Amino acid sequence: MPDVARRLRGRARSVTRAFVAALLVVVLVPAWGFDGVFQERAPGRPVTPEGLAALPALLPVMECAALAGLTLDDVTDAPVALWTATLTNDGETAPYCEVRGNIEPANTLLMRLPVDGWTQRYVQTGCGARCGYASINFPQGGDCAPVRAGTVASATSDMGHQGERDGSWAAYEPQAQIDFAYRAMHVTAEAAKAIITRFYGKAPAYSYFIGCSDGGREGLMEAQRFPDDFDGIVAGAPANNVVVQNFFHHGWGVRANRDSRGRYILLAGKLPLIHRAVVAACDELDGVADGVLDDPRLCDFDPGVLRCEPGQKRSRCLTAAEVGAVRRLHDGAVDEHGNRFEVPVAREWGSELGWRVFVPDRQGQSSYSERSALAYGRYLGRTNVVDPDWRLSELEFTTESFWDLVGSSAYLAANNPDLSDFRRSGGKLLLWHGWEDQFIAPRSTLAYYEAMRAAMGGAAVDKFAKLYMFPGVAHCTGGNGLATFDVLTPLMAWTESGREPGKITVSGGDDDVTSTRPVYPYPAVARHDGAGDPDDAASFVPVTPTPRPRSDYQWLGERLYSGDYQRWCEAADTRLVCAPAQTWLTRRELRLSSGS
Repeated sequence: MPDVARRLRGRARSVTRAFVAALLVVVLVPAWGFDGVFQERAPGRPVTPEGLAALPALLPVMECAALAGLTLDDVTDAPVALWTATLTNDGETAPYCEVRGNIEPANTLLMRLPVDGWTQRYVQTGCGARCGYASINFPQGGDCAPVRAGTVASATSDMGHQGERDGSWAAYEPQAQIDFAYRAMHVTAEAAKAIITRFYGKAPAYSYFIGCSDGGREGLMEAQRFPDDFDGIVAGAPANNVVVQNFFHHGWGVRANRDSRGRYILLAGKLPLIHRAVVAACDELDGVADGVLDDPRLCDFDPGVLRCEPGQKRSRCLTAAEVGAVRRLHDGAVDEHGNRFEVPVAREWGSELGWRVFVPDRQGQSSYSERSALAYGRYLGRTNVVDPDWRLSELEFTTESFWDLVGSSAYLAANNPDLSDFRRSGGKLLLWHGWEDQFIAPRSTLAYYEAMRAAMGGAAVDKFAKLYMFPGVAHCTGGNGLATFDVLTPLMAWTESGREPGKITVSGGDDDVTSTRPVYPYPAVARHDGAGDPDDAASFVPVTPTPRPRSDYQWLGERLYSGDYQRWCEAADTRLVCAPAQTWLTRRELRLSSGS
């Protein structure tokens, strides 16, 4: 069992390289040779104004329809069968060959292959939530010039299962669980590159991954487990601590807002009231009154200021119980002894209008957070346990329960901060998160980034990874701030020409006024120069706060940020068997942390 990972990676790499080499020998002129891809990466090659390599566009060497019915063996660890290949155009991009197929046992493969000119780039996109569908999208990367022009080859996967967003697809299906955890995106990359090589007679010069939410987790999983798959990875708002996320973040978002009778304390009608008070208290801390908190860590808001006075209308204030619920939701999951089950703070000030994810409009209404916690409690989060009747009330906020759950399902998480293999392979990583994220705690990404720096050293991390925190941006898009930006072009430029990412300009507004603002690599922030138009990015300068805002990442799961937490699994009939096994806490540690 300990050799599962090595067998998987070794066989996959060797067969893929052999397949690609054979194709290149057949279809390319001798001057290219197998190392033609690497010659393309030589310094001094012309670059575009955006910093991208000026690669010649190639035409297919075979007809689109000829891909249909093709079966590829020895490309990855299982056969790949292509069902359909159809010339199409979505009305917005150049025409392409849309390919659909399957990677055994049940990974749907969807590809788009340009037919009027391919600029030798492959971009794989991730999915969201618990996946179950194949849809190519480029979260905050659609404005990248090659993507917009339709000259990149792209692919995605449904992550090994179809439909059933409640997680029931995982019941007694261990291979589906492995595919969802880490295998699907890897075999998709191997299969897609082989198909691209067959279709164009040349392997991709550069391969990229972009995803947000679970797609962000998938990107980090690739960097951690399969460091040779991609030259560059964009991981947005990553759900990398996925078991903690669904049990203790989403679960707390529901349980902390219920009274002893199981009724909701805070309903969504009060959220605008809370948000207005937060903005009034903290908006101008960044020097600009724009309704957005540039760095919520600077905001020391006390919801107690909204507590109802005698005779005050309930619609204009909060009851004592509602004040308590707001504090609990903001702070995050804890037990009676103060042990934290997630990175504090769980939900940032300024994000209140998005709290409908876990705060319902009315009594008896189910929320997204409740459905997510139920999916993990019933099918996904307790290895080899299927319990369709499990209720959120059964979740225990105790140290022992925490370690039982995160230890059991470690194979799902992408927490290893040591990306040395990815860095040595020449890979580049762009992490990003919106400060108003209502689904995943922004500080969880900060905590992972700081864990990377602790594991690898800050200087090493700076050479291949950047983190961007976008003010006012909600989960993957939207929010109260400016939410239109392109993170894929900076990653490509860094990979292809060595142009290190700097400021990223975000934009937004209405038909009358379009505003722009720069966002700089963390820890720098944008500050108004005191004179220019606050709607113009040119009026802002980068500032690194001194001292930095306090970031308290002390919580029970700090040790999850390690390579030892990573698991490799195999399917054994209807059971999942994972190795290595590890005891996360001794009995003495459990007693101490529980206060006994």
